Amino acid sequence: MPQQNIVVIGAGVAGLTTALLLSRNKAYSIVVAAKHMPGDYDIEYASPWAGANYMPVSIHDTEAAEWDKNTWAPLADLAQNYPEAGVHFQECQIYYRSKDLGSATCNWFAELLSPEPWFKDVVPNFRLLPKSTLGPGVDSATAFTSVCINTAIYLPWLVSQCLKNGVVFQRSIFKHISEASRPGVHPSGKAADLVVNCTGLMASKLGGVEDKTVVPARGQIVVVRNVADHMADVSGTDDGESEACYVMTRAAGGGTILGGSYQLGNWDSQPDPDLAVRIMTRAVKLCPSLTGGKGIEHLDIIRHGVGLRPVRQGGTRIEKERIDSVWIVHNYGAGGAGYQSSYGCAQAAVDLVEKALSSRAML
Repeated sequence: MPQQNIVVIGAGVAGLTTALLLSRNKAYSIVVAAKHMPGDYDIEYASPWAGANYMPVSIHDTEAAEWDKNTWAPLADLAQNYPEAGVHFQECQIYYRSKDLGSATCNWFAELLSPEPWFKDVVPNFRLLPKSTLGPGVDSATAFTSVCINTAIYLPWLVSQCLKNGVVFQRSIFKHISEASRPGVHPSGKAADLVVNCTGLMASKLGGVEDKTVVPARGQIVVVRNVADHMADVSGTDDGESEACYVMTRAAGGGTILGGSYQLGNWDSQPDPDLAVRIMTRAVKLCPSLTGGKGIEHLDIIRHGVGLRPVRQGGTRIEKERIDSVWIVHNYGAGGAGYQSSYGCAQAAVDLVEKALSSRAML
């Protein structure tokens, strides 16, 4: 039986993970066609800018929680057995301040801040931290073993695994999603049997999709050479609802990420110097080990960065539909959960690919 031709649009963590899982089925011939590839840094391309870690904010008994749950085991396996992937285990501590109750960040983190979150039986070593160990202003805290991903290693690793399985990569720009299925895009020269749409934020502009419920949530970070002794996040800040405070050290010398912000609807690609100072000030207060208890002047800055999380009203879109008589499977709009839901979302998309192509074969 001839292979079925699949075009995956997008080479962020969603597109690459979906392509990798699809490539394990030898019935598929796959090309990843994308404007941006690992190694690129562009405001349209969110994945390189991510922390990235496993810190679920999905609500229990939702599809999003299931996708997060199904992603933990693959990430933990990489951290345990595949050091070349750039993923390592790290202690994560989540701090709750009662004064943040009702704020945007606190509402967003509701499940993460719970003393009984759904993922407590998924991640190792989940526990409540003793009140006596908490700093001033912190009312409660939890801790668990998480993972932190060096995206500069992990994204190329995903490419390498895809290449090993025969996936082809090529630069392409599409104005309309139907263009991806035309003869000549797939290396076979034939029309694609199915297109997988993993365009992230750009799904808001891609013809045939133009999903206006996808908006950017601007995240600004500072990457430093200083090492944090654990990953940490707080329920809010004293600097406004669009700002956040988190710290995580990437695997394999990737530096420590200090964040951040969550500025919905903001497309600005340039770092804000004043925001950077606030981010660093909050970080050294949260994790004094960064500077040995000293001020921000003792942070050794590698770079400042801005990424746009592809936030979709209603959550990640994993659906199939026919556009111009071609099956399209969508996997986009994960917001800040792109990595921590990556394998769960990709598997859900693969399941839809199988259904779509089996129904096509019956026609």
